[in-house]
Amino acid sequence: MKNYNFFKSLPFKLIVGVVVGIIVGLILNSTDGAPLTSAILNIVVTLKYVLGQVINFCIPLIIIGFIAPSITKMGNNASRLLLLAVAIAYTSSVGAALFSTAAGYALIPHLSIASSVEGLKELPEAVFQLSIPQIMPVMSALVFSIMVGLAAAWTGAKIITQVLDEFQAIVLDIVSRILIPLLPFFIGLTFCGLAYEGSITKQLPVFIQVILIVMVGHYIWMALLYTIAGVYSGENPLEVIKHYGPAYLTAVGTMSSAATLAVALQCARKAKPLRKDMVSFGIPLFANIHLCGSVLTEVFFCMTISKILYGSLPSIGTMILFCVLLGVFAIGAPGVPGGTVMASLGLITGVLLFDDAGTALMLTIFALQDSFGTACNVTGDGALTLILTGYARKHNIAENSETPSSPL
Repeated sequence: MKNYNFFKSLPFKLIVGVVVGIIVGLILNSTDGAPLTSAILNIVVTLKYVLGQVINFCIPLIIIGFIAPSITKMGNNASRLLLLAVAIAYTSSVGAALFSTAAGYALIPHLSIASSVEGLKELPEAVFQLSIPQIMPVMSALVFSIMVGLAAAWTGAKIITQVLDEFQAIVLDIVSRILIPLLPFFIGLTFCGLAYEGSITKQLPVFIQVILIVMVGHYIWMALLYTIAGVYSGENPLEVIKHYGPAYLTAVGTMSSAATLAVALQCARKAKPLRKDMVSFGIPLFANIHLCGSVLTEVFFCMTISKILYGSLPSIGTMILFCVLLGVFAIGAPGVPGGTVMASLGLITGVLLFDDAGTALMLTIFALQDSFGTACNVTGDGALTLILTGYARKHNIAENSETPSSPL
């Protein structure tokens, strides 16, 4: 594994973008009315608009590239344990999302959020508007991905499956080579505009509070998962948790479930309650489909941003729909830094109706704590593997002495 260099990481670049954007925005705010200030603001607004168009265009591509290939892989290896693994991963993710929603309704109204726009300055309109329409609406992309993925799995369509796998590789390259490098600039421009308007300086303490609240939520959800797993399997969950320290720290450093996989396997194999064949099957699978910590974080942050930018929390019905669909996106999202929020940008814009400013804020504060969400994901995988172990023992599924090529 390559040494992790924080100064070359996405969070560091985002921090630089945020700091530079805020400083420039405050300077522009203090020199408002000057000809140079007006020219710079026009450039800022126009560039932000164009970058936002590029990012929005990629959203349906990301949905199709992440969801459809994942479904085909699951269908090609369908079995009782695989279906159980997907079910408990989805249940954990949706449960974490609903738990975060309840916490949001209970806590966010009591935070010191100033949603009033009185006294704020207005940004100029974009001088040049390059419209880049999406190839299809977000919900159409989701339905298309599910239908094509299931149909390809049912019919055993090898060529389509290979095409989807190659398309996923293409989309991942688009994300890594285009979207990720653009994000610091897009977010820096957004924060520049927010600082010029005068709203961001009022909300900085709120972001710190929210990150701390979310981290507490991670530990509560992990405790619940391990308690349920221990009760179901009849094993002591502490015998699993005590080995997960290295995996947790590795996840904090890499922000990637995939990059943490080797360490997570080592930790899980040391846990006596876990069957070795269930570890070999469950840990790699859950690293890609179980993202409870990331989902919990995203939901709470979305509700906070909605309150900050739009003055109110989303309705209960909207949040329930968002949580249910987010569970699907969590299963299809890659275990890479920011995978969950990137895969679900369509839900954020399509269901919660976030604009460019809301999307930029979401990407920023999510990335700044993504390492702890990933650590929650990885550590939670041990609990789900303990559930698989309990299921296998209760249903007398023979243990494979070697690493299985299939679940059974």
